[in-house]
Amino acid sequence: MSNVQNNRTQPVADKYFFQASAAEFKKIPGCPIAYWASASIYSAFDSAKRISDMTSLHRGISTGNTDLFARLWHEVPIKNLCIGDNGVESARLSVARWFPYNRGGSFRKWYGLGIDILDYENNGRRMIESAEKGESPGFRHDGSSEYFLPTITWTALTAGKPSFRLLEAGYILGHKGSSIKTPDGSRLAFLSLFNSNTFERFLEYTSPTLDINISQLSSLPLPENFDFSQAGNMAIELVNLGKIDWNSYETSWDFTSLPLLSSDRRQPTLKATYQNLRAHWREMTLEMQHLEEENNRIFIDAYGLQGELTPDVPLREITLTCNPHYRYGNDKSEEELEALLLADTMRELISYAVGCMFGRYSLDEPGLILANQGETIEDYLKQIPEPSFMPDAQNVIPMMEGEWFTDNINIRFREFLRTTFGEAHFKENLAFVEQALGKDIRKYFLRDFYSDHVRRYKKRPIYWLFSSPKGSFNALIYMHRYQPHTVGTVLEYLRDFKDEKLQARKNHLEAVSISAGASQGEKTKALKEIEKINKILAELDNYERDVLYPLATEQLEIDLDDGVKANYPNFGPALKHIAGLSG
Repeated sequence: MSNVQNNRTQPVADKYFFQASAAEFKKIPGCPIAYWASASIYSAFDSAKRISDMTSLHRGISTGNTDLFARLWHEVPIKNLCIGDNGVESARLSVARWFPYNRGGSFRKWYGLGIDILDYENNGRRMIESAEKGESPGFRHDGSSEYFLPTITWTALTAGKPSFRLLEAGYILGHKGSSIKTPDGSRLAFLSLFNSNTFERFLEYTSPTLDINISQLSSLPLPENFDFSQAGNMAIELVNLGKIDWNSYETSWDFTSLPLLSSDRRQPTLKATYQNLRAHWREMTLEMQHLEEENNRIFIDAYGLQGELTPDVPLREITLTCNPHYRYGNDKSEEELEALLLADTMRELISYAVGCMFGRYSLDEPGLILANQGETIEDYLKQIPEPSFMPDAQNVIPMMEGEWFTDNINIRFREFLRTTFGEAHFKENLAFVEQALGKDIRKYFLRDFYSDHVRRYKKRPIYWLFSSPKGSFNALIYMHRYQPHTVGTVLEYLRDFKDEKLQARKNHLEAVSISAGASQGEKTKALKEIEKINKILAELDNYERDVLYPLATEQLEIDLDDGVKANYPNFGPALKHIAGLSG
């Protein structure tokens, strides 16, 4: 804590002696023993106006059973979702089942974190009925008059700094995702105030714990001279930067296309394209830093705290995902940060490529293409009649160690890279991806892709990996395109691999092992590979007999509205085990 000024500290040897009266403590709401507070801080708290004089703060719904009524937006059919800033009345009149659900989240200022949705069809009918039956203890329908209204929200439980964000029209408020209602035309100005370092300093006195609650916010002082216009204009730019950044990643429901593939960034090679994009991200980060420092200066002056605070904002607090100092922490060197950002950008390229392989995305149209339950390649072709990159027709993409299938996922990725960046620099581009990942693309898909996908989608994956016990057979499907016969298609791939391809390889090796024309070294090598194949065949025979065939005959139905947590375990050991999700 910085030393207090205005004779409140007097040096005694190498220590400091603080003096403050009980009357001054009472100026701060809650009367904390804030003996270190300066005269300017006490003066600010002695202001005639409080936040509650111009705003009202509202707590949101408590579902009583989050697993039953809340989802992540990517889990459900897109047609059942009321998303996008379509206005208050549009949301209120919507017959959709799922609505954006504000639950707070991690440290991020200005805009973002919209990934949660809530079953609020018919004004929450299912939750209300569940509560009436005693199945959802703790259900509270608080703040319903404020639902769907554009507002300001904050992360209530924070392990670090407070962060406030604009919430566009259409959201249900959650218990830990409350809202601040402001006078007409002043919302963005208040957002600027709340994200200033002066406001953060005030919270240090009224909210010393990790939980920032409504009463603490309400009691904070307003500046005597508050230029709403200047502060509001600042927030417009800051929100816009945050929105562009948030929507650049596929976990945003407003994601349209990958920035790396934007024509505005395109260069002859992938490396040059990335460097162009990285320069743009750096400019965005520095622009937000400059704007935040200007914003801090406005409120430092408004509260008369020039001797208490400086407007500086460290890079780690510029909450853009494209800013590696924020994304990865500030305890790493510039070289380490750049390597992490490059590797993640290549992983995002691969993830988008897999989305194109399944028809979730298209290189020819922005946004989601296939995102409703049971959609097929025919549904895709109705929207994209002549695709530049064709999705998989059967919704099954093998992910094997060897290139046993022409549609193996690493082969399809190479095709994607040729389509997006051309043939001329293909080898150079692939080498750039693999160097960033630290391994070749085949090994990445086998060892890392699925764990990266599960992490990216917060243990609610949209691509499901059918995998034998030791991983000798792997095939990926897209859950939105799943149909009861999909497991049967996976079974066909397994049998083709096991009974045709592996058996043919084994027959060839057996011929080598007894061939008079083969050397002893060739025969020994053939025998070792035969032994390996026999173990794989035994593994796959068991996987087929005990797991995949029974599941295929079951013709299992799923309902995407039930969510991944309900559907994924129904496939048992057929799917790759995910801790906390698999049955």
